[in-house]
Amino acid sequence: MSVDLLQKGGAADKIAQGSADKTTFAYKYRKRGGFLKFKAGRMNLMSDKEKIFKKAEQYITDKSAEMTAFSDYMAAHPELSAEEFESSRMMTEKLREAGFEVEYPYLGLPTAFMAKKSSGAKKPVVALMVEYDALPEIGHACGHNLHGTMALYAGMAVGEAMGELIGELRVVGTPAEETDGAKVRMADEGVFDDVDFAIMFHSFAGESFADYRSVGIDGFDFTFTGQTSHSAASPWRGRSAQSGMLLFIDALNMLRIHMHDYCRLAAYITEVKGAVNIIPDRAVCRVEARAPELSVQEELTAAVLECARGAAIATRTEVSWEKFEGSFAPMLPNLTAEKLAEDTMAEYGVVCTRGHHPTGSTDVGNISLRCPAIQPEFAIAKEKLDLHTREFAAATTSGEGHEALVKGTRIMADICLKVFTDEELRNKIKAEFTAAKEQLQ
Repeated sequence: MSVDLLQKGGAADKIAQGSADKTTFAYKYRKRGGFLKFKAGRMNLMSDKEKIFKKAEQYITDKSAEMTAFSDYMAAHPELSAEEFESSRMMTEKLREAGFEVEYPYLGLPTAFMAKKSSGAKKPVVALMVEYDALPEIGHACGHNLHGTMALYAGMAVGEAMGELIGELRVVGTPAEETDGAKVRMADEGVFDDVDFAIMFHSFAGESFADYRSVGIDGFDFTFTGQTSHSAASPWRGRSAQSGMLLFIDALNMLRIHMHDYCRLAAYITEVKGAVNIIPDRAVCRVEARAPELSVQEELTAAVLECARGAAIATRTEVSWEKFEGSFAPMLPNLTAEKLAEDTMAEYGVVCTRGHHPTGSTDVGNISLRCPAIQPEFAIAKEKLDLHTREFAAATTSGEGHEALVKGTRIMADICLKVFTDEELRNKIKAEFTAAKEQLQ
């Protein structure tokens, strides 16, 4: 006989009260859709579903010291984007030891990997995204060592329960987030098209929140070419590439007046060829244009290119451009999945703030256009710290950071297991994703 435990005072609650003389009703119910089983007058207080969650929790408890050491090792040995050879090797070794089938390298990317563990069924598919690249000079000042380890061990914890689950678990190594963004290529090549839910946490400080919004980004190198000439004897024969570039930057400054909210433009000069007595015939600058929505991003990028053409015409120079990095898309929100993350964090005592404006760019945005995907920001320190600072890098190896690592791993694993075991939840997440995609058409 099995009775659904729907609410206090329901049938199961009454039976439990009436059976108090026959059994001990000491059970911490976590609202995971569990149920009570009664046999021969006694109760089996842990459901099959609850046992799955407990198995993952126990794995994380057993591995807590190992995972903090792993994260600290990465912090002490930072590797730049697309050079994460040691980090990716160590991660794939852990995954193989945990029984995952691993493809490494992956998609022709030397430091990317795809790890899978399946019950034999192809659906549902849940993916955890792992980051592990560092920044020049200041190391893991974006916290990839910590939240990369978090995703890795959360994936292995869920993997411990795959024998009792239906579907496929993927742990995806996604290098170079700080530069070209491997997730961009993975999204373009359909790696996530069959995924029902994808997740990663990102390290943050001072607050945690599930409703992360990003700005998309297009990055270009603009090259202006002109004609050299003596700047005193025959300046009329010259065509200044430097003048073309400076006029272009002035035009960008004027464009800022007309930008939508949360759009950003940044430019800096990378090269000017010439001397004070020579009209320069080559000048190069790098520009990034960011916007919170795809349509606005397309509009802003088109305006930037028009500014470049106009500056070249006005100075009788020529201009060409090429992308120096993959284009990151803005995050496509999924409120159902965000609520799941927020509610789960609350179960572990993490109170999320809400109502955040778009900030920063991430290649998870590209994944969010191919499948339901979220990137909650998870506080690794109570003190407010800026990302990409030495102070933030130090926070990842602090005692407070270690505690956040273990707790965040538990929460990520919990979220993934809820998606695996709740078909109605999966359907709601997918329906919202489908509707949001249709609105983009």
